[in-house]
This record gives sequence, C-alpha cells and structure tokens, in this order.
Amino acid sequence: MKKLVLSIFIFGLAGQLIGQDQSKFKQLKEELATPNVYRTASGAPGHEYYQQKADYNMQIVLDDAAQQISGKETITYTNNSPDVLTYLWVQLDQNMRAKDSDTKLISSEDINKFKYPGSLQRHFDYANFDGGFKIEGVTDYAGNKLTYTIVKTMMRIELPKPMLSKGKFSFKIDWHYNINNRMEIGGRSGLEYFEKEDNYIYTIAQFFPRMCVYNDVEGWQNKQFLGNGEFTLPFGDYEVAITVPSDHVVSATGVLSNAGKILSDDQLDRLKEAADAEKPVFIVTPEEALEAEKSKAKDTKTWKFEAKNVRDFAFASSRKFIWDAQVVKQKTKDVMAMSFYPKEGNPLWERYSTRVIVQTLKTYSKHTFDYPYPVAISVHTDRIGMEYPMICFNGGRPNADGTYSERTKYGMHSVIIHEVGHNYFPMIVNSDERQWTWMDEGLNTFLQYLTEQEWQRDYPSRRGPANLIVDYMKGDKSNIVPIMTNSESLLQFGNNAYGKPATALNILRETVMGRELFDYAFKTYATRWMFKHPTPADFFRTMEDASAIDLDWFWRGWFMTTDHVDIALKNVSHYELNTMNTEKELAFNESVAKAGPKNISEIRNKTAIKQTENERDPSLNDKYIGVDENALSEAEIKKNERILENLSDKEKALLDAGYQFYQLDFENIGGLVMPIILSFTFEDNSTEVVRIPAEIWKRNNFEVSKVFIFKKQVKNIQLDPFIETADTDTGNNAWPSQVVPSRFNMFKSGSRY
Repeated sequence: MKKLVLSIFIFGLAGQLIGQDQSKFKQLKEELATPNVYRTASGAPGHEYYQQKADYNMQIVLDDAAQQISGKETITYTNNSPDVLTYLWVQLDQNMRAKDSDTKLISSEDINKFKYPGSLQRHFDYANFDGGFKIEGVTDYAGNKLTYTIVKTMMRIELPKPMLSKGKFSFKIDWHYNINNRMEIGGRSGLEYFEKEDNYIYTIAQFFPRMCVYNDVEGWQNKQFLGNGEFTLPFGDYEVAITVPSDHVVSATGVLSNAGKILSDDQLDRLKEAADAEKPVFIVTPEEALEAEKSKAKDTKTWKFEAKNVRDFAFASSRKFIWDAQVVKQKTKDVMAMSFYPKEGNPLWERYSTRVIVQTLKTYSKHTFDYPYPVAISVHTDRIGMEYPMICFNGGRPNADGTYSERTKYGMHSVIIHEVGHNYFPMIVNSDERQWTWMDEGLNTFLQYLTEQEWQRDYPSRRGPANLIVDYMKGDKSNIVPIMTNSESLLQFGNNAYGKPATALNILRETVMGRELFDYAFKTYATRWMFKHPTPADFFRTMEDASAIDLDWFWRGWFMTTDHVDIALKNVSHYELNTMNTEKELAFNESVAKAGPKNISEIRNKTAIKQTENERDPSLNDKYIGVDENALSEAEIKKNERILENLSDKEKALLDAGYQFYQLDFENIGGLVMPIILSFTFEDNSTEVVRIPAEIWKRNNFEVSKVFIFKKQVKNIQLDPFIETADTDTGNNAWPSQVVPSRFNMFKSGSRY
C-alpha cells in the first residue's frame, strides 16, 4: 500500500492519445447507406418509401402416386416504385435441384466424404435426382406467349411494353416438378416416406415460381439461390386451391375458406370449440388419422386457402395427420394456434406443440407487436425446422415406443419456438434473407431465448447468454467471419448467423442499454418495419434513435469484425491519503515495515543467533534504533505543517476519513471494447458492483486505468462477475488472481500413454 500526497485533491486521470488506433469508436458513416427519401437517418421508412406487391391465384395438384407437384398460377404484379420496368425477375428455387445446378458444382468436398456406403449412395441420389421446375408455359393474362429467359434459379420475363410507376401486369406460369425425398437428399421441403405403411408426409415450400423483390436498395434482388441464403419476397394476397387425395388432411398458409365442404360435421364442431378453448382440442382425432392411414383413396378433394398480406405460401399434406387447435387471445384479435402431426410424433406432440405455439406468440408479441395473422401452425415431420407465413415444419420425434430423452423434448420445444417465431422475423419484418441471414435468424434466436425462459425456469437454452458464445469467439480466426457477411460466404453458419447476433442483442439488453431502453427501441424497430423491407442500417439506426445511446462502437465491434472480448485486470495499486500528521505517519511507516516480507537471512537468524550483543547489553541501544528508517525528516515535518495550516476544516476532515484508493489498470487483449463490470468485496464481506460504460476506451482502445475510492479496504475484485460480456479468458479477471479449474485428458486418441 502507498500513501498519496496532497495532490490527490486535484486528482484526474486525463486520457492521452498515444498514437494507437482509435477506430473502434469511429462513427458508422461510410459503412451505412446515405439516408434519403426512402430510408431516414433515424432508421424509419422515409416519406417516399415504397414496396412492390405480388398477388397470386394458384391451382395446385399433388400427385401422391408419382410424388409430383403441378401448378397453374396467375401473378398480378403492382409497380409501386417510381421507376419504369421493362422486365420482371421471378425466382425458380427448385432449380437448385436441377441436374446442372450450380449448388451441386460449388459444393466443396474431399475423398473422405465417400468412405461409407451410405454417404456414397446419398451422393448418387442427390446427383441423379431429376429436380427443378419444368416450365410448361409463360403467357400474359389473355394467353399470349411471353418471352422469358431462365438463368439457373432465376427467370427474366420480358414485358410487352414498359411498366410505368403504379402500373399493374398479370401473367400466367404453368409448371411441374418432382418432389425430393428430403430424408435421402435433404432439403427445406419435400417428402418423408413411411415404408411400413407405404404413406407419405409432404411438407411443400418454394414450390411455385415467385416474384423477386425490387426496392430502393438492391434494385432487383436476383442473387442466385445456392442453398444457404434463403428467400427475399414481396408481400401480396394469395388464393390457392390444393387438390390432394380425398383421405389427406392439408394445412397451409392462410385460412381454409371451404371448410364446410372439406371437414365432417364433427370436425367443424370441434373447430368451433377450439376457437374458444384454453387447451388444445382435436379437430382430426388420433383415431380418425389412424383410420385414414389404412386407406388409399383414388378420388381427390380440393382444399382452398386465402391469405392476405403475406410474402410466401407453403402447405403440408398427409393422410397421417392428427390436427389439434386452441385460441390465443390478444388485444387486437384472436389467433388460432394449430398443430398437425402423425402418430409417430406422440406423446410429445399432442402434449406440447400447440401450447408451445401459444407461449411463443405471447412472448414475441410482448416484445414486438400483436401477431397479425389469423393462424399459427406447427407441422411435424422428422429432422427439419423451416418457416413460412403462418406455417412451419418442425422435428422432434420420440422413439418408436413413445419414450423420449430430455434432449429430444427440449429440441422439439426450441425448434417450434424458433420456427413459429420466424413469423415475426422475417415473415412480417421482411428483411433480405438472401443477403443478411443474421437479420432474421439472429433476432429470432434472441427472442427464442426469451421465450424459452418464459416457458420454463432454467430452460436449457443453447444460445443467448454471453457465456455460451465464448468458445466460438475465442476460436481460430481463420475459420470466423464477421456477422455482416453475405449468407453464402458464412463460416460456422449457426454460430455466426444465430448464436453471435442473439448473444450480442442479449448483451445490449442486459449490459449496455438495460432492459427498459432496449425493449423500447427493439419494439420501435419491429413496429416501424412490420410488413416492410428493412436493412441492417435501419435496425442499427432505429436502436440508437429510440434510445439516445450511441451504439456505433457496438455494431462495429460485434457485427463488422471478428474481435473477441478479453479484458484483463492487469494491475491493482492500493493507496491511502497522507494525513500530514507526524505521529500518524510514523505509525503507518512502522506498520508497513512490520507487515512487509522478511528476507531469508532474517528469518533464519531469529533461531540461529541465540543472542545479539545489544540484547546482552541494552545500554548499547538508543531511542532511534529500529525507527530511523521509518522516521520523517525535519523538512518533511515542516512541509506537512505548512500544508495543514492552509487547509480548510473540510479538507482536514478528508485527511482523517480513512479513504482507501485503488487504481485498477485494464488491458483490452481481445480487441472488442465492452463495458467494464466490477464487483468489489470488502474486508467486512459487503459487496459493491460498479458498471463502467464502454466509452471508457474511447481515447485508448487497449489500455485504461480507473481509480476507485472507498471508506473500507477491499479484499477481492472480480471483473465481469455475472459472465455477461462473453469474456473469453476469466483467468485474468480477479484480484487477487484466482486459479480457474479446468479438465485435461490424460489419454489421447492413438497414444498408448
């Protein structure tokens, strides 16, 4: 411990620029698009913001014998942009499965992939599958042929005449394609085959030619679909008729408009009951589904659905489906939560699926807006999790005997929460998935975490809390890219697009902004951009605009770099004030001398030397022996007396108050600037937590010091005591230093000892 001289009264730690890079707090000017009439500097839509509209009328046929989908669709496209369009771009996502697909060519692989018969067979199944759209015709509404060019997963349609602003154009596309067995060759949609009973579950999506987005940011977003980057779509209204075998049950985006012709009287009554039920009610019972499984109807039924203001349409069809439903009450409207699942999903699915949907809508709506659609549907099929407006396909299957592990149960809960949650991001807050995966996956994973915790206390969430991202953050930087990386170029897809942005948002909420400010700003973003097309800049700007907190350093560090958090408590120095009192200072010096370490000779001489000469003859001693080295000089005494004479009574009182000064020196090893959170434990075992904003690093990004003044002595200091900053090395976070226990493997693979 050291004594501070009187200059402590004018104490100040002035940050000095020492020639180091201060870019971590540079404002995001060049990185973000210039605000304009379409998108404002506040992050809100501008007064001339526009978006296109695409309405669909479709007749779809599911051929259960041939495993084929065919469709006739009419698209009415409205040009709300100020621009004149001479052609339209349409997405042909199924062409990813065509034999000449780029997706197959660009997939990196080595010979180890083919070591096992199963993987080799899967390769041949994938390579030889005749996927892709078979376009049978493209005409205008009157039936006149239109010129079109297919460019892999995109199709350009030449307009007969330029399409003016506010103009509309209707055209027709006839097509078919073979349905992929996604259990064998993968895919977000496709079929699952049940060999024992020769039945199928079809989960069908990306199944029709769909309009590309045209906007003020990209123009036409016609980036090829390669597999990772998902879907960017305009809003519109849908009328869809789906013809399937008469013993099938169909679930789809939208509202079933001909239920009276499709469902039995008993099923209609149950549907009415469910509209006011607090627990799930069977619409199609397990017994009815089991009976349907045994049949193979030759005739067909047509299910008709209507959906307003949606960006996409998907459906599921099977004779195996059990169907249950219950209502979710909201201030603005009631919503029907529904689940469709085969007997193989029970008992998990009938017990949990619909109830998890209900909780998801409650939590997400609290943090964004009331769920605006009439239904929210979860469909079960094995090993998949994928989302579409009002409907999603989810895994989580028990064992054949109905037993299941804890992992299966929570995995099923989490995937339902996640996929139902995607209704909010990106189905309603309609970000560009083809470009920025994190804008829907990251935001959605963050809200998934909040929902899991509201579903069950101590829910085993895999993503969200800061400590769960540490291993990724401290990993090999050659295998890590910034969050702000195009979807197709991501490395460690799950960590980058799901885990890291979800963690970043949770840190913003818990550590940087606080829950109240964060929740207000996040809700502002959601409501500003519901049913619109936001960009990353719109999100970044809105979060700052609604909170009055400068977050540019945070977006830069967490989203635009691969820096990690490793802040070290490098050194702690303890001081007390010089009281200027000769007697007290002499006593202090003596106590320090006695408390200090002893050299080895001094320790051993205490026993080795039985008696010194002055111990035998005390007359040799005088009053200075033992204290000379600690005594104050006459000059020091006089200087202290002069200082005391010039102090006020308040200043003299401060000298005797017993203040303890601690200078803490910090080092930013990981490069990612973050708030400094400290927990002080005092000699009386009381504690105090101090939170220092990240701006302490503004003038020196790598080394800072801070002095703390207490009235009692500190015995322990802990940095990041609540593991809330994703600090990758907690071994340098404590004073006195602490050993962090770890495990090691005594035996290595391939080693004898």
